[in-house]
Amino acid sequence: MTSSILFNVTTIAYMASMVVFFAYLASKNKTLGLTGSIIAYVGLIIQTAAIALRWKESYDMGVGHAPLSNLYESVVFFSWTIILIFAFIDIKYKYRVVGAFVVPFALLGMTWAQLGLNTGIEPLVPALQSNWLLYHVVTCFLGYAAFAVACGISIMYLIKAKHEEGGSASPGGLMAMFPPIRILDDLNYRAIMIGFPLLTLGIITGAAWANYAWGTYWSWDPKETWSLIVWFIYAAFLHARFTRGWVGKRAAWLSIIGFAATIFCYLGVNLFLSGLHSYGNSKM
Repeated sequence: MTSSILFNVTTIAYMASMVVFFAYLASKNKTLGLTGSIIAYVGLIIQTAAIALRWKESYDMGVGHAPLSNLYESVVFFSWTIILIFAFIDIKYKYRVVGAFVVPFALLGMTWAQLGLNTGIEPLVPALQSNWLLYHVVTCFLGYAAFAVACGISIMYLIKAKHEEGGSASPGGLMAMFPPIRILDDLNYRAIMIGFPLLTLGIITGAAWANYAWGTYWSWDPKETWSLIVWFIYAAFLHARFTRGWVGKRAAWLSIIGFAATIFCYLGVNLFLSGLHSYGNSKM
């Protein structure tokens, strides 16, 4: 059994989970909602084993590093963190319908990783040969994952708010499966409250890593600049909520904009901009 086989099984599990969640939306059968969550959890367990196995494989090859060093590995880890944060929200609040709007993010990442990226295990470039790699990547991607969950919840909020404004609410309709908009707004806030401190830690550990690798804590590299932009967007979200009572649509749109900026920080900078963080299209 190799890690690539387990990653393929993970992708299939996330696809099955998404299909079951969509069936849950169509049928309103609570058993299907629970089944969708269980399949996602099984996929998470398999993916955890796959990541651990890939780590072992790197040592067997004499490379020996955490599987977080290139674009393939980071996309796989991003998908893993999305399902992890979803599992936390799902177990705590039990709003199964959220899975239909969050699991597709993880599936998209795994599908792209398996079909469109170089899956080879390669030696680390000198700048990545540090324990700060693990600290920085883990904290950043847990933060990114929380923002992905917040984005999915915000999309749900906007759909339900538009439906209610249209005056077409039906007690037995699809929107009845969605949590009340007040709950969706609160879940959006709670997800961002998970992600923002993690992103902050990610920026701090990244600065420490930069000082170790390049002798400076901050150099206004495109990745550093965009990470700061993302941080300011979510800081503005929290500031506006605390001081001006921003809730509802404005908060939902700001959450979606923040996640779009997060994706550009993660992928757009790597693929389209050059800088100290650009180690080629296959690198972090």
